[in-house]
Amino acid sequence: MTARRTQRTRDPEARRAALAVATMEVIAESGVGRTTHRAVAARAGLPLGATTYYFPTLDDLIAAGLRHAADAMRADLDEWAGRLAAASDLPAELTTLTSEYLADRRQVRIEYELCVAAARDAALRPLAETWMDGLPEILEPAVGAAAARDVCALLDGIILRALVTESDLDAPGLTAAIRRLIPAA
Repeated sequence: MTARRTQRTRDPEARRAALAVATMEVIAESGVGRTTHRAVAARAGLPLGATTYYFPTLDDLIAAGLRHAADAMRADLDEWAGRLAAASDLPAELTTLTSEYLADRRQVRIEYELCVAAARDAALRPLAETWMDGLPEILEPAVGAAAARDVCALLDGIILRALVTESDLDAPGLTAAIRRLIPAA
């Protein structure tokens, strides 16, 4: 009696998702122009044939990565909107959300790399604009357009500083700064 070789089951959706995530990581590190099926396959830990099977062209692969990133960003923004709408103390909740966001520094670096890459590559601009426009739109009804813009600029600066200096968030300082920017907060 011969032992049967067990065949590993393949989950096509999980592979597509893994390739989309890997695509965004490669784009963040190397830019769209240097993104290849081979680099994405290596990052995802999948055979090269998987990338071309699920995404026959490089444009298809890049579009899938961008869609995945945009969907994830929209989901994050939806969560922020819900939590901010329910918050009794908006500045404190914004600080908590920022702290939670910074907990995954690797992901934050990828997202900021994509924003910088968007300055060079028009294909990435809609993704960057999702975040840059999304949070002010959430805040505007509660604090007004000017304060929403100012708070977002503050958060971008604080997050970038934390990334560059590898420092912890000064939560009390951030909350106080947000209070100064929001009238009657």
